[in-house]
Amino acid sequence: MSVEVGDAEILSKFQNEKTRNEAFSILLKKYQQKVYWHVRRIVIDHDDADDLVQDVFIKVWKNLAGFRNDAQLYTWIYRIATNESITFLNKKKQKNNVSLDDVAYELADTLADSAYFNGDHAQRKLQEALLTLPEKQRLVFNMKYFDDMKYEEISQVLGTSVGALKASFHLAVKKIEAFLLSKD
Repeated sequence: MSVEVGDAEILSKFQNEKTRNEAFSILLKKYQQKVYWHVRRIVIDHDDADDLVQDVFIKVWKNLAGFRNDAQLYTWIYRIATNESITFLNKKKQKNNVSLDDVAYELADTLADSAYFNGDHAQRKLQEALLTLPEKQRLVFNMKYFDDMKYEEISQVLGTSVGALKASFHLAVKKIEAFLLSKD
């Protein structure tokens, strides 16, 4: 049985030149899968998510030495992952000269065609419903529902007040319910 290494120990090992690679390897084991699914739920496509996760951890590597313990390590990593994902979608939107709504339709098509998505009908419907949400509501819903994050943690990632996040989550749930009921 392996014992999970705490963030403080990872950061301590990272500060030491001799144990830096080991520390980063531990950090990857601890967070890579969580970050992948967080990014994947934003960008939908497996290959895009894979590329973005690599970009996220390159940024983490480059900036970890300067990490100040004013946030939890994983909220800091989630902030980087969220920003990278949003930047990616905005570039995609600009490159294709389409609205974010059109990007959502494209992502829904990607979801339907994905060999990596093996969810049942209900899971696919939920993902399609999520794609109809405005970006902020989708992010809040994903972090709260899928990642089981507390509002305070989401607040640190998105830089939004807890009250606004609760309102966004509530609106997202209402819109998802309406979407699912309209599709039956």
